[in-house]
Amino acid sequence: MVDEGGVVVTTTNHVGALTAADPSVRLRAALSAGTQPDDRLMDALIDRCGVEPDFFVRDMLTWALCRLSTEHTVPRLIDELASEIAQARSQSLHTLSKIGDQRAWPAVSTLLHDKDDEVARSAWRAAVALVPPAAEAQLAADLATELGHGDRDMQLSLSRALAGLGDAVLPVLDAAAMSTNPHVRAHADASRQLWDDPDSGFTLSIEMAKRVAAMR
Repeated sequence: MVDEGGVVVTTTNHVGALTAADPSVRLRAALSAGTQPDDRLMDALIDRCGVEPDFFVRDMLTWALCRLSTEHTVPRLIDELASEIAQARSQSLHTLSKIGDQRAWPAVSTLLHDKDDEVARSAWRAAVALVPPAAEAQLAADLATELGHGDRDMQLSLSRALAGLGDAVLPVLDAAAMSTNPHVRAHADASRQLWDDPDSGFTLSIEMAKRVAAMR
């Protein structure tokens, strides 16, 4: 393997660069791994995803993994979903959503209600990307059980995921809009607004929905 400067890089020192103290070195190592894909680096890339603190490096690690053969990468990423490290689960979900291999769907669907918020949000996005058409309605119903929970960012993530399911989500949102829980009704109304107009302001929509719910 040869880096941008024409220097020969072995698998061993490439793995070392992925754990260097300098994030710019780690970024270049991940970039090199994706530029010249080598399946021998798969485990090192996946392991680094679980502990890498820099967002840009993590994003490059995902890109590098997407460049590898899915025959071995996808099963290994699915195994990582059982990790006790939340970041490992979250980043594997993100990578699987980018790869788009539906073999991951059954495992992804088990993390929709993960105790870690970031993992749950990653699972929502991955589930929408991987769900088989025949399971869209069930996924919408499952995601709808999270309506009204969490802070603004969590609620926006859920609404975007629901909107990504297209027409399959409308009956679920209509039912949630009749909930006895005002928080669920408000979130359902804001989600429907986002479905109708993806460019609408979610904060304004959810505040207005809360007022409407309070007056009912």
